[in-house]
Amino acid sequence: MHVTKGLGFLLCALAALSTTDAGLLRKERSVLYGRSRGICQNGGTSVASLLGGDHLFCLCPDGFVGDNCETDSSDSCIIGMGLYYRGTRSKSRSGRTCLEWDLHTRESFLTSDVNSGRHNYCRNLQFRLRPWCYVWKNGARAREYCRIPRCNVQPGDSSEDPSPTLNPSPEPPKASTCGRRNSRQMKIVGGTIATVESHPWVAAIFWISKSRQRVFRCGGSLISPCWVLTAAHCFPEGAATKARRLSVILGKSALNETVPYSEQAFRVDEVFVHEAFDNSDGNYNNDIALLRLKGRPGQCANETRTVRTVCLPPPGDRLQSGIQCEIAGYGKEQQGLWYNSQYLRQGKVLLLAQDVCQDKDYYGHLITGNMFCAARPDWSQDACEGDSGGPLVCEVDDRMYLFGIVSWGDGCARENRPGVYTMVTNYNQWIAEKTGLSSFTASPMLAPEK
Repeated sequence: MHVTKGLGFLLCALAALSTTDAGLLRKERSVLYGRSRGICQNGGTSVASLLGGDHLFCLCPDGFVGDNCETDSSDSCIIGMGLYYRGTRSKSRSGRTCLEWDLHTRESFLTSDVNSGRHNYCRNLQFRLRPWCYVWKNGARAREYCRIPRCNVQPGDSSEDPSPTLNPSPEPPKASTCGRRNSRQMKIVGGTIATVESHPWVAAIFWISKSRQRVFRCGGSLISPCWVLTAAHCFPEGAATKARRLSVILGKSALNETVPYSEQAFRVDEVFVHEAFDNSDGNYNNDIALLRLKGRPGQCANETRTVRTVCLPPPGDRLQSGIQCEIAGYGKEQQGLWYNSQYLRQGKVLLLAQDVCQDKDYYGHLITGNMFCAARPDWSQDACEGDSGGPLVCEVDDRMYLFGIVSWGDGCARENRPGVYTMVTNYNQWIAEKTGLSSFTASPMLAPEK
């Protein structure tokens, strides 16, 4: 429906009014739209439709949704992950009655809640998938999710938890094995040692010193046989970085061990640091870089059990907050250590909503549209120093897609300080321009192992 600029602006302004302005709105609506027809509930405002006649629609106050503002979203349904749910539901999915929140939880998370948290209502604390509570189960206190429907979900839609899906796009070429792996076991701070078969796209990037010693610098991800995607801040020299001083090893499980039958080593032919990379605010904006491997004409990496490409997601695609993804790298196992992990480690993190990460209690204005955050609900796992440039991958339709590049964070596994990742889908066009690869998915490996 097309509207004039003036009326469109007026409607948007009215929709933005908070409940505290409801009195003023009621006074003004008789002038703006004529006498209210009384179809809106819970303080909603009847607005005349541009169709004329008796056609009306409702502007609902905060906390209410529906055609007639009939649904109290603060109690009967949740929006997204329910981070701001403040209703009074107090039953878990299994039908158990929620226990009252303990003193530590109230003081840490519920000081601004109803009665300072002295209740047993379901709440989404620590960024879990949906509101939850503690219940008494098998003689012990246990955590269970609450059965609260999502607002504005169509009847018959039984999905309750977010699951990774991609926008309609061409499927990866059938011949492509990008994003496939042979092992599914599932430092990364708080993570576990991983076999390289479970993350065969992980690349170890080394700086070759003047004495010809290799010094580990960053992680990366193999997106095609001759291209590795990593972080721009790994190359403080920027465009002046000397490619001949770099080497990349694929299929590496341990930094201090060499396993010839599983590893593939390459010199670097060219380095592309994003032209708009900027750390003037201390937030590594546009933190992305590409390395072109030096191989034989037309061929670089060979596909094996330990070396394989990861898929690139469609341009501009986003995953819902709450989705669980994986990180991997050779970084420090905890903040403050002077040494990196000698073994490849993996962890699992949940994607945080953008507005949460931009909240003043987290990173505020430092988070741009080129970044996103991820963490464990209990802050137990996180990327750390030395993991920079490594992958954050999410599984969609049995393939692993590279949605994030380990970029920065305030410390490692600190409460309210999640890991920050470069949003890869913002750079599909840039990647395509530099590499000539499809902007949707990585090219298939050129020479599969016999």
